Amino acid sequence: MARVVSIYLPDLPTDRIRRADPAIPDDQPIAVISRNGSKRWVSAADDAARNIGVRKGMPAAKAQAIFRGLMLVDADPGADAIQLDRLGMWALGHYSPIVAVDGIDGIVLDTEGADHLQGGELPMITGIVNLFRAKHLTAKVAIADTWGAAHACVRAIKRETVIVPRGEVVRAVEKLPISLLRLPEKIVADLGVLGFRSIGELSNTPRAPIALRFGPEVGRRLDQMFGRMSDPIDPIRTSELVAVSRSFQEPIGAAETIDKYVGRLVVQLVTELEKRGLGARRTDLIVHKVDNTIQAIRAGTAKPARDTGWLTKLFKDRTEKIEPGFGIEKLELVAVSAEPLVEEQKASSLIEEQTTDLTPLIDIFANRRQRVYRVAPFASDVPERSVQRVSAVSEVADVSWNGHWRRPIRLFDRPEQIQAIAMMPDYPPATITWRGKRHRVRRADGPERVFGEWWRTPSELEAVRDYFVIENDDGERFWIFRAGDGVDPETGSHKWFMHGIFA
Repeated sequence: MARVVSIYLPDLPTDRIRRADPAIPDDQPIAVISRNGSKRWVSAADDAARNIGVRKGMPAAKAQAIFRGLMLVDADPGADAIQLDRLGMWALGHYSPIVAVDGIDGIVLDTEGADHLQGGELPMITGIVNLFRAKHLTAKVAIADTWGAAHACVRAIKRETVIVPRGEVVRAVEKLPISLLRLPEKIVADLGVLGFRSIGELSNTPRAPIALRFGPEVGRRLDQMFGRMSDPIDPIRTSELVAVSRSFQEPIGAAETIDKYVGRLVVQLVTELEKRGLGARRTDLIVHKVDNTIQAIRAGTAKPARDTGWLTKLFKDRTEKIEPGFGIEKLELVAVSAEPLVEEQKASSLIEEQTTDLTPLIDIFANRRQRVYRVAPFASDVPERSVQRVSAVSEVADVSWNGHWRRPIRLFDRPEQIQAIAMMPDYPPATITWRGKRHRVRRADGPERVFGEWWRTPSELEAVRDYFVIENDDGERFWIFRAGDGVDPETGSHKWFMHGIFA
């Protein structure tokens, strides 16, 4: 079953103004003013303006009278639309191959099968909120089975994130106002005159009288919200994207036929990429079906690629996931992310050079939705900070780990507290107890003192750790440390911890 994410940007006009002028103080109230002839009203207000009583729809003169320091800015719907399109393109590259603009203040994404890459639905939508906050944008995010339900819930509920469980759309939306049905304002107003207030009341009313008076739009929106009718998301596209497509007079559905036309589309796409000097990093296959639904498959490469055979293989390995249903009427191949690619000419040689390129293997794992990365040194004396995850195909940095002291082959993500009997401040433990098992220390080396990084965290100004390499009677070697110098309590708690295991 599909899952749809709706991103609501309630303060997009005022957020755009603040992003354009960082010098505006955070506590400066801002109101956006729209006009029609001589009539002027507030079309948007930020949180600071709402706190002093400014409301959307309020006459501009009244809003200015509430607070003389209120910053009034003329509305610019064109600039807001451009900002929304840019955010949609950003979401297209980061989250889903099916992304569209939702009205004037939202973005909708089909995230079927993509949530596990973010750790699940809750981490995914929480991460979206945090990323938008980092961009100085206020966002609310909801996920539901249908576009209509996600659109309504994210605009009705005050929380930043909303998760509608699978199959719970009716219970989630039945008490919401009919204004959230994505109907024209005139129809909503007329339904209100007839006494309809909630979506549940409207859905429980016989369909024929409503359709006779308002046409099929009301029933269509209800059916789309409850999943009884398809509500396709037309993916956002720009002229900058390299895309090719093939429409069919007769729908196709056989796996062999799909693979054949996918191969032809890849050849066309590579030709277009060559003309622009680009290589594909992330490519989407959009499948348009005759029942007005859309399915997408995304393939990525670790490096920019124009290898026709390899790109074709990446898609053919996954076309078995396509569910043609009643047939496919159009295939579209889009290079969502492309980077400059210059062909390198190999020098002629009598000796065939042996090269090992792991990029194809990395691509296979990545397209199986597994995270592939490489661990590289990082300049830090604190062991857990001395490594970083980098791209699997990034250049090897000319940095190495500190080789003065031995390091364990396995370093724990978090040090585990142990019980130790030791003479302080400079002696290693005589015995330790770890995970309920007591170990007698037969040999030990240390201490190696590691100082806190006060420039990262002020609380580490006095902090130190004393590390020891110890060996028990069975020949097992451990890497342990004492928090603190063993004398001054300000340097640490003087508790002992297990941090790693040697081979």
